[in-house]
Amino acid sequence: MPTTSRRRTLTLWVVLAAQLMLAMDFLIVVVALPRIQHDLGFSPAELTWVPNAFGLAFGGLLLLGGRLGDMIGQVRAFRTGLIVFVAASLLGGLAQTPMLLIVARVVQGVGAALAAPSVLALVMVMARDEAEKARGLSLFTAVSSMGASAGLILGGVLTDFLSWRWALLINVPVGLLVVTAIGRLVAETHPKPARLDTAGALTATIGSVALVYGFISAADHGWTATGTLLSFSVAVVLSLAFFQVEKRHSAPLLDLRLLQDRSRLGGLAAMALIVGVHFAVLFMLVQYLQRVLGWTPLGAGLGYMPLTVTVYAISKFAPQMIDRFGARALLVAGSLTVAVSLVGFALLGDHGRYFPGVLIPLLIHAAGIALIFAPGTVAIMHGVPEEHAGTASGLLQMDQQIGGALGIAAITSIYAFAVVPGRFASGLPAAFVGGAIIASVAAIVAWRNVEQTTIVRPALLPG
Repeated sequence: MPTTSRRRTLTLWVVLAAQLMLAMDFLIVVVALPRIQHDLGFSPAELTWVPNAFGLAFGGLLLLGGRLGDMIGQVRAFRTGLIVFVAASLLGGLAQTPMLLIVARVVQGVGAALAAPSVLALVMVMARDEAEKARGLSLFTAVSSMGASAGLILGGVLTDFLSWRWALLINVPVGLLVVTAIGRLVAETHPKPARLDTAGALTATIGSVALVYGFISAADHGWTATGTLLSFSVAVVLSLAFFQVEKRHSAPLLDLRLLQDRSRLGGLAAMALIVGVHFAVLFMLVQYLQRVLGWTPLGAGLGYMPLTVTVYAISKFAPQMIDRFGARALLVAGSLTVAVSLVGFALLGDHGRYFPGVLIPLLIHAAGIALIFAPGTVAIMHGVPEEHAGTASGLLQMDQQIGGALGIAAITSIYAFAVVPGRFASGLPAAFVGGAIIASVAAIVAWRNVEQTTIVRPALLPG
């Protein structure tokens, strides 16, 4: 463990730099999709797999990645995952065919799934006291919550000034720097060697992939399409099988006692719903800025700057707010604030303007998101012992990935039902009102289930 305050601070920022890089990668290529299609000859159907291939592998493997971090050590899992992620980023940045780029995005997702759960686990176990834990948690949630919008900003800048390829190649120098630094700054955590729960790993991974693919298929082909229904059916069957396996295994992939806490389940549900709405907002607005307002990829990316800055500014005060108001109150307030922002976005039309039509709801949305991520993380991680930190972190991030896929699928389906052909903005009112309803449901879930947790204290699981 680092012994000086300066060394510990540097270590924290190195770990958070990796988290920001991983959080950005799903949406960093979205503003560049037209350029990617032109350069590599993607068909419209194939193009959706540039972001989705990453999300599919990342969301499907997070739980396994978290468990491996507990078993082999968080630093080893973190470095291994980043090396895979960096290599795949280089492959994708140099890709000359659609298939090679999609394969690279899948491998990126695999590396991210191994590295990402260890980020929060390292933040938690490196802290010497509750003050350091609160600070680290605040910074982690700020980085995580602004990662997607930061990805859109950086993607726009790189695409306009350099090339879409740099949206992937930028990961190479940053990733190598982090891999080198982390090995010198952080001592390995205490690994908990155990026989890998192979049956649990297979059912969890394939089931998660099927679930994420179902949401992707629903967005692309509709909720009643054969592929969508088949994917959800496979996901349900394998999920049931997974829980049966975990009940009997001596060293399960997921200790089911983590899911016996009603507050943790409420936090997971509320976070999934809000992250889904948030991703859908980012996805729809970037198209509105380019298709309706006629902005360039750079302009569309920079249009999210107020959101990113606001989220970071408010998130800095998250520990104090959690200590004063509690996790439940902030989750409810944040969810309702997000719902209000969605009502504002529903007013956008064919002749809208960035100010005030987009900017005012965007700032309200940013405030709501900033109030949600930290208390949601507290509610989910509260009471998790060190030996399960990686698993719980993987569960949290899988919850967010699946929630993001669900939100995009649900809201784009509403949009597709309401849109008038040739008028992009015509479907936005129905889509955003649907999002406001989802955010309101998140507020109800949080109010009914989440405890007024104020700090994260490691505690032994019952039994």
